[in-house]
Amino acid sequence: MAFSDGEFIKECLLDSVALICPEKKGAFENVSLSRRTVTRRVEAIAGNLELQLKNRAADFDCFSLALDESCDVRDTAQLLIFLRGITADFQITEELADMQSIKGTTTGKDLFTEENESEHGDISYHSNVRWLSLGKVLKSVWDLRDQIQNFCGKKGHDIPELSDEDWVADLGFAVDVTALMNELNVKLQCKGLFVHEMYSAVTAFMRKLQLLSSQVKDNILTHLPTLKEATRSADHLHKYSSKLEALHGEFSRRFQDFKTLESEMHMVSSPFNCSVDNAPSDVQMELIDLQSDLLLAEHFRSVSLLDFYSSLKEENFPHLRRHAQRILVLFGSTYVCEQTFSVMKFNKSKHRSSITDEHLSAVLRIATSDIQPDFNALVQAQNRLDYSH
Repeated sequence: MAFSDGEFIKECLLDSVALICPEKKGAFENVSLSRRTVTRRVEAIAGNLELQLKNRAADFDCFSLALDESCDVRDTAQLLIFLRGITADFQITEELADMQSIKGTTTGKDLFTEENESEHGDISYHSNVRWLSLGKVLKSVWDLRDQIQNFCGKKGHDIPELSDEDWVADLGFAVDVTALMNELNVKLQCKGLFVHEMYSAVTAFMRKLQLLSSQVKDNILTHLPTLKEATRSADHLHKYSSKLEALHGEFSRRFQDFKTLESEMHMVSSPFNCSVDNAPSDVQMELIDLQSDLLLAEHFRSVSLLDFYSSLKEENFPHLRRHAQRILVLFGSTYVCEQTFSVMKFNKSKHRSSITDEHLSAVLRIATSDIQPDFNALVQAQNRLDYSH
């Protein structure tokens, strides 16, 4: 919404009030929704949210950052920085910390100060999800390939690839693989996932790739239904098996940072089933106490992970609580940034390209925040300002 839309909205409100409650029309007429007023309100609300976030951040025991960059409609590179912090009672806050416009040469020192240090750095992982919509396009082309061929033939524009068995087999394989990746992508987009849950989805996908690679060699295409429809040769099957193996290798490489945390993630997510011998030495004694407590085992099955660790007494399980905080606070991906870029490109479009970087940042903070603005404080501040004038 452009800041100037407030005046149009007021006109609509007044027309509605005239029909619904005409006696209240005077009160609505006194409400200012001018461009300048709306701009000030946006600035004030965003400032209040930022202040509340700073106050919460002072109580964080651990935090992690998610960063991603994209260009707006004016080709200005915008860097989004999301903060995820956890308190001693395992309350998690995930908010937009800042938006930085990258113009010319910008160094890391320009973006961050060294006032705080995160004990557990966030894992570098970027998932460009937009290209996965390609899978739906490929499926449509596959389903309509005969109609496309007939239509283009009538127009005098033959498409020889659609008559090429090699090309059609490659298309069928691509349809199936992108469908599997779309399925993984949807799982990773679920709101409220912890890093160990995301990693479980990825490891399951990698195991599927291994199974498919093995089956394709033997012409078992149960899980690749589109390829099964195509005419394929032994050479095709060998090539597709190799590509699946290569894809598995690429996933292994990209998620190798998670591999180093696998044991710790398992300990935090399943503390009653993990091996004490494989646990870090500082939590081994605590794990034995935990796994020997039947009441805690029952409690673990009946509450959320955050509530469980919050209920553990600090004096009895200090190290286990600390490990849990470090794992549960991690971002598993930069998808929260991807979602916010969609909001950015809606608010700063070719029709509204003049919005300043400061106001764009304010709009994004308001649009993405889970913190409730303190409207009482905002009204009091406005009243003090009006009184001083």
